[in-house]
Amino acid sequence: MGTFDNTSDNTSFGVFKPVGHVLVSFPSAAQADEAAHALADMGLSERLVRRFTDREMLEHIDRDLQRASPIAAIGQELNLIKAHRELAQRGYHWLVVRAPDREQALKVAECAHRHGAERAQLHGTFIIEELIEHPTDLAQVAESPDRGLDAQSPSGKEEERAAIRPEGARR
Repeated sequence: MGTFDNTSDNTSFGVFKPVGHVLVSFPSAAQADEAAHALADMGLSERLVRRFTDREMLEHIDRDLQRASPIAAIGQELNLIKAHRELAQRGYHWLVVRAPDREQALKVAECAHRHGAERAQLHGTFIIEELIEHPTDLAQVAESPDRGLDAQSPSGKEEERAAIRPEGARR
């Protein structure tokens, strides 16, 4: 379950950033489990998929926040883990899936979305790409260390995005 090596491949300035992986958030453990089974059915071996409970993610994020380099605040790494923390506090569960290329990452995101994923973020070396769009998403506006990560909701806050679900979306 939820362990991930904090090697240089998985962190950026002391903050969790699993390069070459898709980080997927689900409103419930059952949805994360269903998606993990579906990914296995697609041929992704269990060693390519790691699961994190809401509690495990909170512990991981809190450790990262304590040891994060001041440089992490320059980019969006700190804002991103704060948004992840908000979701974990709401009980979200996570899958971290190895995706060697964008095509595989898109397949992972599509599968996860069918099982109720809120977000699926492909972590590249320089860019973190959101792979799930919702009909209620607004156009992204500027992000900064002061303003935080733009959740593409009316308030720009992650808690509002998590509360707004398209009609018929599973919880």
